[in-house]
Amino acid sequence: MGVIEISPSKKSAKDETQSVKKTKTSKTATATKKSSASKTKAPAKKSTAQKKPTASSSGKILVIVESPSKAATLSNMLGKNYVVKSSKGHMKDLPKSRLAIDIEHDFTPEYILVKGKAALKNELLKLAEKSSHVLLASDPDREGEAIAWHLADILGVNLSEKCRVRFYEITENAVKAAVSNPDYIDMNKVDAQQARRILDRLVGYTLSPLLWKKIRYGLSAGRVQSVALNLICEREREILAFKPDPYYVITAIAESEGRHYELRAYKLDGKTLMKNNLPLLINTREKAQEIIAEIKANEIIVKEFKEKPSSHSAPAPFRTSTLQQEASRKLSMVPAHTMRVAQALYEGISLPGRGHVGLITYMRTDSLRISDEALTSCRDFIKSTYPKEYLPSKANIFGAQSKAKVQDAHEAIRPTDITLTPDVMKDILTPEQHKVYSLIWRRFTASQMTPAVSSKSTLKAEAGRVSLKQEGETLIFDGWSKLWPLDLKGNELAKIEAGEKLGLVDVQSEKKATKPPARYSEAGLIKTLEENGVGRPSTYATIAGTLESRDYIEKNEEKRFCPTSLGMIVDDFLAQYFNRKDLSSIVDAGFTAQMEKELDEVEEAKRKWLEVVSEFWDEFSSTLDEADEAPRVELPGPEPIGEECPNCGHDLVKKRGRFGEFIACSNYPECKYTRPILSKIGVKCPKCGDGDIVKRKSKKGRSFYGCSRYPECDYVAWNKPAGEKCPECGEDLFRRGSTIFCAKCKYKAESDNSDE
Repeated sequence: MGVIEISPSKKSAKDETQSVKKTKTSKTATATKKSSASKTKAPAKKSTAQKKPTASSSGKILVIVESPSKAATLSNMLGKNYVVKSSKGHMKDLPKSRLAIDIEHDFTPEYILVKGKAALKNELLKLAEKSSHVLLASDPDREGEAIAWHLADILGVNLSEKCRVRFYEITENAVKAAVSNPDYIDMNKVDAQQARRILDRLVGYTLSPLLWKKIRYGLSAGRVQSVALNLICEREREILAFKPDPYYVITAIAESEGRHYELRAYKLDGKTLMKNNLPLLINTREKAQEIIAEIKANEIIVKEFKEKPSSHSAPAPFRTSTLQQEASRKLSMVPAHTMRVAQALYEGISLPGRGHVGLITYMRTDSLRISDEALTSCRDFIKSTYPKEYLPSKANIFGAQSKAKVQDAHEAIRPTDITLTPDVMKDILTPEQHKVYSLIWRRFTASQMTPAVSSKSTLKAEAGRVSLKQEGETLIFDGWSKLWPLDLKGNELAKIEAGEKLGLVDVQSEKKATKPPARYSEAGLIKTLEENGVGRPSTYATIAGTLESRDYIEKNEEKRFCPTSLGMIVDDFLAQYFNRKDLSSIVDAGFTAQMEKELDEVEEAKRKWLEVVSEFWDEFSSTLDEADEAPRVELPGPEPIGEECPNCGHDLVKKRGRFGEFIACSNYPECKYTRPILSKIGVKCPKCGDGDIVKRKSKKGRSFYGCSRYPECDYVAWNKPAGEKCPECGEDLFRRGSTIFCAKCKYKAESDNSDE
């Protein structure tokens, strides 16, 4: 679900660009005065009402869904009076080979039958002819509404009839209730989806050819992906410009009657040394030595010990973005994969004795609403499973935790049956399905439990002119954290009275340096896009994948996004011309968020879609013309590596291909010599002991580690070898960030070194 952008056909790009440039934006000015109904009017009506059964008709009701697996599920639930078929996604769409938007005539889109769907169209027409009613049950979101609208056009279904069915969960009761109470196609949702599709097409099919002309053939740009690229590139510029500041962390190790403390220096002569949790004023070795000497020369006397209870409210259930973020953090699943697994859980599996059952509610949602029935079931389950202290006196209600519009018909992502616990489902689901289902089940159940309660303690002491402090936190009552992890700040701190003296054991001084902002992880990028109001649940999963496929970004060993040189060049060009805080500012997150709000207003019937598109195009087309006059961007040539080709003697250069950088002959295509770039990690091969461990790329672009003596030595590993043996089992240790671990016995330890 959700299309970020499609590149236009390269064959017709020049003709398309010329056609667009001839368009006069003045002709679109009058569009805002017209009713959007002229562009989103009902498809041609081939009948005036749903057919009544005739002697030649079967009298059965035809239900059309998007997914073939969902069709099979619903067939079993609905029984013999229903015929359930799948449209296999869109039946109509804009052609890929051209713009297909008539800008001069109110941005009329040219929808055509999707290639390869002719036979399916004929089959559905025949089934509709034989059926008493046709129910359009595509997915319950804007795109699904547009699919239903196109199906109505193809099958001659009258839009004034109740022909629309929306399934928010695939359970027998919910499905039968939905088909018994069909609704109208929501033309406001159709208008909003059509506006989004037209905007994305206008941007992609006019901006991409501009990039071909000014930078390199075959590039692409999109309304949402350009914002995501800009965020990643701006973060990289911050990192490149960052200058680290040194500082010292001074810790006094002290004890009293068997109680152990580690206090940090945070004041000197009453002046605060800390800023944003960093002791930046201790920035020289001399200053650090002065503080250490002061601590050693004086007794450490406790000034106060405070304990304060802290209540931690239950977390909200998942919506699309938070599910993707947590699956990325906890399961290392990319968003697109998470959504595929969630789709399978939504469409359902066969349960022994119960038939086919959908296990979760619809997974593309920005709502946090929970139905009364689900709340009651969850509270009953908690009451019967856990002690009474875990059930709050009334249900926990969560509002919209973002500025995005919440579609009231949707719910948060939750299990359809709370009694189907992860333990019950463990041997029924695949390992990946079980991991995602367990995440959803535990988060939802935890959301309806009582708050977790902790005790935050603070110890303050003085040693002469130096003030020392230690903070700790102890869990008093786990509450919802019985099912969902709660991160406590600090370890348990042993109680001590003011006035007591602490015996100094040691004073430690650790030199550190401030760090630049971290690069975006997949979860972090989604969170930032959502916080800025960019994109919608259906687009989050595909944004990063689109940028990676365009070779604009890549993942480092920490699985964080780094822009490629090409990505930086494209972003620089777009930012120069398309980030001007006006209606052409497609690189600006604020502008893109405003466009999302306007699309929401179209769905809410507060604005006309034609007005939104027209206003955008008037500004955007002018900026396009200006950018078209810009000089061509000179791309840097291949970088010589200072070696000669072993085959022909020409210089070897560093090039970039589909799977990253590699070494090639500068005399290509006459000489086709290539070799991978072997990046040594400073560890000898644990198998042969002679070769060096080097980083390589698989055929699918995934990083792995192998011996530089391959094929003589065939050692390979997905994880980065640490060059050490496990102290518990003797196997090889691996490194991830500052953590070293054993893949066999699960040993873990922190290291001073890092992958960064």
